[in-house]
Amino acid sequence: MLTRRSVLPGAFALLAAPAAAQRREAVEVWRDPHCGCCGGWVDHLRAEGFAVTDRVVPSVAPFRRMLGTPSDLLSCHAARVAGFGLEGHVPAYAIRRLLAERPAGIVGLSVPAMPIGTPGMEVPGREPETYDVVGWRADGTHAPWLRLRGAGPA
Repeated sequence: MLTRRSVLPGAFALLAAPAAAQRREAVEVWRDPHCGCCGGWVDHLRAEGFAVTDRVVPSVAPFRRMLGTPSDLLSCHAARVAGFGLEGHVPAYAIRRLLAERPAGIVGLSVPAMPIGTPGMEVPGREPETYDVVGWRADGTHAPWLRLRGAGPA
């Protein structure tokens, strides 16, 4: 027999589901139409619960200028999340940590050089590489911020 006590928890869960879905962090991506690995990164972010707007554009350069991405940190695609710039195959793990910690002075993260094992750069039979996620500041200076292996902690 259904009672108010047995129905209410389920009803509240259903009502909360749309609110939880609205809290998914939005990521706007700009990528080249000829790059095959960028789609894998977008798929990774979606699977990790991010709300991704995937924009295939003829040139990513204008968006990189808008984000202030230093030229020596460029990779294959650019993105923005909560006002932070992203360049390359930055894993969801690093993005979540960035959003939780909001480190002073950091305006963006980059994974330059497309390391094997990063999301979208997985190679069957190859071990993921250990690499640095680089944080950059508005003045273009940058430094390693987080060391990862594949999509997670090293």
